[in-house]
Amino acid sequence: MTPSIINVVSATQVGEYKIHLCFDDGTAQDVDFGSFLTRAQHPEIRAYLAQDHFAAFKVAHGELVWGDYDLCFPVIDLYKNQIEKHTVLEAVA
Repeated sequence: MTPSIINVVSATQVGEYKIHLCFDDGTAQDVDFGSFLTRAQHPEIRAYLAQDHFAAFKVAHGELVWGDYDLCFPVIDLYKNQIEKHTVLEAVA
């Protein structure tokens, strides 16, 4: 069962676009953002393909964020390691 409130407590880059996340309930995930970034069409998201830009993430208020929330993901999606939601869109196309 997923807790009602989940917070990211730490984040460490462990691969080119992979971040090891620890949550306040003891759960940990290695989330790979590579596919999301390479599939992105928007240039402001694709900018995070630059390693120095990608590596500038931080944990703020229980969330993983880049910049001033320039890029962020719902914590529940990080917790479930499901940051891409394209399967429904592919089925429609």
